Amino acid sequence: MIRTLFCLFLAMTINRASAAEPVLEIQTPMSPPTWALLERELLKATSAACREFYDRYFDDRGWLLCVERWGGDDGPDDAIENCQDWPILHAVGGSDEVLRLYKKAWEGHLRQYTLAKTKDVPFARDGMYYKEFPVMFDWLHNGEGLVVFNLQGLSDPNDDAFRRRVRRYAGFYMNEDPGAPNYDPKQKIIKSLFNGSRGPLLRKATALDWAGDPIEVENRFRPAHGETSYKQMLEHFQDYNDIVGDHPQNLQSTTLAMNAFMLEHEEKYKKWVLEYVDAWRERMAANKGIIPSNIGLDGKVGGETGGKWYGGVYGWGFSVKTPGTGVLAHRNTTAKGFQGFMNAYLLTGEDRYLDAWRKQSDAINAQNKTIDGVIKHPTMYSDQGWYNYIPGPYAGAAREIYFLSMKPEDRVRLGRDAYFNYLDGENEKYPEATLRADLERLRKRVDGMRQDTTTPDTRLADDPMKFNPAGVNSLIELAMGGLPPGKAGALLHSRLRYFDPVQRRAGLPEGVAALIERMDANWVTLTLVNTNQLNSRTIVIQAGGYGEHEFQSVSIGGITHKIDSTSAKIRLAPGSGGSIRLQMKRFVHPPSLAWPRL
Repeated sequence: MIRTLFCLFLAMTINRASAAEPVLEIQTPMSPPTWALLERELLKATSAACREFYDRYFDDRGWLLCVERWGGDDGPDDAIENCQDWPILHAVGGSDEVLRLYKKAWEGHLRQYTLAKTKDVPFARDGMYYKEFPVMFDWLHNGEGLVVFNLQGLSDPNDDAFRRRVRRYAGFYMNEDPGAPNYDPKQKIIKSLFNGSRGPLLRKATALDWAGDPIEVENRFRPAHGETSYKQMLEHFQDYNDIVGDHPQNLQSTTLAMNAFMLEHEEKYKKWVLEYVDAWRERMAANKGIIPSNIGLDGKVGGETGGKWYGGVYGWGFSVKTPGTGVLAHRNTTAKGFQGFMNAYLLTGEDRYLDAWRKQSDAINAQNKTIDGVIKHPTMYSDQGWYNYIPGPYAGAAREIYFLSMKPEDRVRLGRDAYFNYLDGENEKYPEATLRADLERLRKRVDGMRQDTTTPDTRLADDPMKFNPAGVNSLIELAMGGLPPGKAGALLHSRLRYFDPVQRRAGLPEGVAALIERMDANWVTLTLVNTNQLNSRTIVIQAGGYGEHEFQSVSIGGITHKIDSTSAKIRLAPGSGGSIRLQMKRFVHPPSLAWPRL
């Protein structure tokens, strides 16, 4: 019996050893290049600045020190948006303190705005949050309020509260909560521009619904949109009425189901994302290639706006006057719907989700006019036809489409772009320049924070945002080959991610810097540097932000290693560095929040 158990143990040990990934070596000495030192300094300095920012604007509960309000000018979403990019800062290699602080801020703001209540806005009188989610609002704001939560899975996917919330939030849009009937599975629509944990708002919205309760403004606050009185805040939103029915903004809600799917690959989440996105794709095709901005409760285009496909708040024809100046502002946010199409592409790799938006750009650009000798293209549509002509072609989601497809024809559509020009080999100074720009931005923001004279009773939730030190765009581009998610609550779309197998955490190991120098559909050329001159470092590289890609081979020092894996492990000797060429197949695995073997 003992011998049998011993043999079984030995067999298991051998199997594990044989299944372990090989550790590839970089031993060539390399004096740290300037970009590598700048990269490490940016990680270090930004992490320290986030600590100072948190201590300045949050209390021990994680509550933002501000006047709590509901509304489109300032609201719960702005409170946590102050920590935008902190999750990616940690996931690329920022300090563990950054993870701890943004999680504390997230928990704090949930409690803070569950207890915060309106007096006059009817649907938030029992709390601005319900079941730890906005009661009902538009996805321009819901998305901003999820910039932290939607990316927590990069660094902390096994947090129990995160996993529970991911499923609960997705359930609000899959009719799993009887108190939140947001989705109509027959018409395949989200029923209103206002939606959330208490369901859809199925009446015209008022200026009060958008602006929030009356508030003293003059000599106390400086609202970010420029209003000087509560009266002007109401004027800002006086025409924001037609919200019933579906709008492309609501496609941002698919990111909730994406995160839920990436937990355990439960098929129902993938099915819902594709069902909802496909419904919008079909509407685009039926509407001469243009995504409509209103779908009625009957499922018909323009069903709640007199049959006008361009109607509704934030629609193709939504131009409103700016309070105080009377200047016409064109607020068409239909392009935000591309986030849902990106999610569908991440799930499937199917080009149809990109092609729908190529065709939309073609349809709009076909309406070009020569005005004062300049070829211009429209961005808006009204009863009188296309309007608001601006120089240059309508780009739509050209940058995102090229990043996903890597097709030469999509590169032509994109035109000049500093980052992609660099990847094309045009500007070797780009890495150092963009890292220095982020360091300069950091210095200015910290300086502004230290000179800020506001007090908690004269501060709105979005006031500290201009001092948020976490500028990570250069790190996303240069180290991960990714697109900055921005402020819409999007996922991280990147070619590579990194993990530290010693500290067992996401991000570049301490002292390691990474630079993607070239990238096309099948290859990535990456330079890794160990700036530590005394100790070796081991790094795990993942193919894709969520393991959706696969490495076929890794070439180091002229030797090619075939691996056929979603990850590769590399050991860097002290003070070493070198170029790595990674051959890969893209979008061949279901995206997952699970980490590679460390």
